Amino acid sequence: MTFGDEKGRSVVNHPGLQEQSHDVALDITTETCPMTFVRTRLALDRMSSGQVLLVRMKGEEPRRNVPRTAAEQGHGVLGVREGEGGVTEVWLRRK
Repeated sequence: MTFGDEKGRSVVNHPGLQEQSHDVALDITTETCPMTFVRTRLALDRMSSGQVLLVRMKGEEPRRNVPRTAAEQGHGVLGVREGEGGVTEVWLRRK
């Protein structure tokens, strides 16, 4: 999967993401759509501009929809990493 960051650069499973810092972490591995993005959006709404949210999720639908919808709303998708046990981690920068 490839997504653009806030400057339109592509980022996908970048090895440096292991060291990517974040301000807030959100675990939505037990949630299903549409709650996956509802919970993500609520977390982003509570954050300050420029802060980074790490979202941990499971499943194909949230893996596609959460980064895409965040980008459509103007937030930056800094990176995506496939983790163990089918967990995907996504770093989002609040607009």
